[in-house]
Amino acid sequence: MSVLESIHVGGVWRTATSGGTREILDPADATILTVVAEGGTEDTDAAVAAARRAFDDGEWPSTPTAERAELLRRVAELLQRDREDIALMESRDTGKTLEEGRVDVDDVTNAFRYFADLVMNESGGRVVDAGSADVHSVIVHEPVGVCALVTPWNYPLLQASWKVAPALAAGNTFVIKPSEVTPLSTVHLVKLLVEAGLPDGVANIVTGAGLPVGQRMAEHPDVDLFSFTGGLVSGTKAGSAAIAGAKKVALELGGKNPNVVFADACATEEGFDTAVDQALNAAFIHSGQVCSAGARLIVEESVKERFVAELASRAQKIKLGRGTEDGVECGPLVSQQQLDKVEAYVASALAEGAVLRSGGERPKPSDVRPEGGYFYAPTVLDDCHRGMKVVREETFGPIVTVESFSTEDEAVTLANDTEYGLAGAVFSGDTARARRVAARLRHGTVWINDFHPYLPQAEWGGFGKSGVGRELGPHGLAEYRETKHVYENLRPAPVRWFAG
Repeated sequence: MSVLESIHVGGVWRTATSGGTREILDPADATILTVVAEGGTEDTDAAVAAARRAFDDGEWPSTPTAERAELLRRVAELLQRDREDIALMESRDTGKTLEEGRVDVDDVTNAFRYFADLVMNESGGRVVDAGSADVHSVIVHEPVGVCALVTPWNYPLLQASWKVAPALAAGNTFVIKPSEVTPLSTVHLVKLLVEAGLPDGVANIVTGAGLPVGQRMAEHPDVDLFSFTGGLVSGTKAGSAAIAGAKKVALELGGKNPNVVFADACATEEGFDTAVDQALNAAFIHSGQVCSAGARLIVEESVKERFVAELASRAQKIKLGRGTEDGVECGPLVSQQQLDKVEAYVASALAEGAVLRSGGERPKPSDVRPEGGYFYAPTVLDDCHRGMKVVREETFGPIVTVESFSTEDEAVTLANDTEYGLAGAVFSGDTARARRVAARLRHGTVWINDFHPYLPQAEWGGFGKSGVGRELGPHGLAEYRETKHVYENLRPAPVRWFAG
């Protein structure tokens, strides 16, 4: 099988300098999809050097805002042109369903359009009143420089767009490292940027492992900003290296997200059905491989037994299989490593006293096609508590733990009892209560009577160990800018501070 030229440096597609390669596997059956270049430190240095030249000596940073915005809109059109091909690529590479892949492409398209519109609608700078008619004082924003972007394996194209679109809108150049497990859609995105007319050296990609590629990006002296989305351990390590070099740093490090269900949300059959359905979506979309997954179900004691019984019953009916097949609702986990990790979390939960209500095992070969993939049955673990590892740590798999509460204060305490603070939800038929609880939750996004929707115009990020900084929204653009104060004396005259 030929090697895909997946490294793009200074306008040239090529393989790794070392000749290294990596097989990209289809998680549905563990067969080889393609072989990509496995970049290293030398490739990373070359990519950063290209981005540095393009920023310091190239035209992109000084390109008029309207032209940058127009290029982003062209990229959006190209994404829609290739929608089916990209969705299929994303489904085969990550294991998610084809429909999820289509939704991802549409969301990526919206991100590019949003940041194009955002920069076009800005004024020429914020005027600061200096208290004198003889002074013109203004705050302006400039691109930060060379951006190093590291993205995760679960939403490779989507997470890339959350970084690439604002970086380009602001006038930066960049080097991106997609996950070594799921690089294909990001490679395609860079091809679309080139097709749209982005100057050589502005967009560079190095496919390869976090060590050495991601770590080198973080510590490289010619990088001005380091943006990382991924796990807590690797993110804090790379972030520390970036901070040591006085870079701007943005980190999104995951979550352990509570889904709080009050009994009054289940007072009617429609309300009960909605809350259970949303709990399924919260926990099992993309087989739970979502940073904002509602993996902690916290339900009021008076309705817990009925709620969990129905949740477990429906979880057992979720159809597993290859994401491109009709009727499939959940695909496989992304890798053998992730499957082993999920199995270990379930085993530890049962050893610590959790009660298995559904799942808890790999499906039988007769229950899922194709065979040989990294499938795991949607799992409901009842009678959990905060002391359990499965409740504390981000499992990134099809696991939902169940805790219960009796009072509103207890619900809030449980929901906030986490090192993370990315997202959470409140389900209640009492609007005042729902808003009151939402206001008390220490999480970056809080949904009321819903789970998972996000808007490109609304900031995304978390409290606590969920990270530093925000993506999307105006603050997501600000991450990729430096702020400058320009103070102009319109009537200069001697100060006479010194007698001279």
